[in-house]
Order: sequence, then structure tokens, then C-alpha cells
Amino acid sequence: MSRLADVLAAIDEANDADPDVTEGTPAARLYGERMTAELERLFPDASDELRIAARGQHIERWTSPRTSYPEGREGYLTWRRDLGAFHARRVGGIMADAGYDEESVEKVGAMLRKEGIKRDAEVQALEDVICFTFLRWYFQPFADGRDAASLEKIVAKTARKMSAEARARALKEFELPEPFAASFRA
Repeated sequence: MSRLADVLAAIDEANDADPDVTEGTPAARLYGERMTAELERLFPDASDELRIAARGQHIERWTSPRTSYPEGREGYLTWRRDLGAFHARRVGGIMADAGYDEESVEKVGAMLRKEGIKRDAEVQALEDVICFTFLRWYFQPFADGRDAASLEKIVAKTARKMSAEARARALKEFELPEPFAASFRA
């Protein structure tokens, strides 16, 4: 097996412990597989580092539930920052065990911590993959029961995170009703 295959298998093994099997597969593993599928579609020539970041983006996420942080925006942002740092450390350890050098480990860590979004092509590519995965697999369940105004805000935030190319592609691939589509044209 290659180093890349070893790392992806180790991430999957870690994520197999996710107790949420609502969709028949541990949720973290399923998310990683969906991220990989979107990455393959959007960036078929992705580097090993981007492939690892995509697969490990939610490694063992269930171990740090949102409810363990204070309510509100500050609590949410702290939770997200802490998760990014945890994911970077956890995936970095797996990569080091598989023989990746420190430069590759740090590159993946920066992607998982979202350092350089809109400035670093691979960090932005990961964010585009995250947004496509959300739109394809998680938006509809997320939207159920939410009011239109809050959904418009969430869709607008998602669109702002994406590159111009990804927004244009999303408009072609998804049937987005107005005013959601307007956020992707902005």
C-alpha cells in the first residue's frame, strides 16, 4: 500500500468509531468519503496533501461536540478553531507515522485550520470541496425546519467562502432557487 493509501485507511479507521450511524455508516467516515468523491470530481489532479486534508477534515469530530462550548457566535467560532487545530494535530500524527515529512504535515495542517483561505490555492480548493459537499449532501437536512431568512444568510456565507469558479460551477450543478442563486452570482 502507498503512504497516501495508508493515511486514508487510518483516517477511515479512526472515523469508524463515530457512534452516529444514522445513514448506515459512521457519519465521520461517510463525510470523509463524500469529501473525497467531491474532490475527485472538482480537482482530479489534487496533491496527496489536499487528498488527505479532504478525507481528514472531520476526523473524530464527534469527540468534541458543539454542545461542549458556550452558545452564540463566539462559542461557535472557538469550537470551529479548536476543531481545526485538533484535526490538524490528529491527521498530522497519522501522516508522520506513514512517513510524510514535516513540510507536508504542516501543509495539511494549514489547510485543516483554514489558514490562507482566498490566498492559498489548495486551502481554497479544500473550502470549495467542503461547500460542494455541504450543498450536495447536507444542505437539505440542515434546511428542514429553518426559516427562509436564516437559510438565506447561511447560503450567502457559504457562497462567500467559495472561489468565483466554484460559485459559477455550483450555479450549473445545483438548482438553487432565488434568492439563494443570487448569492452565488454576487
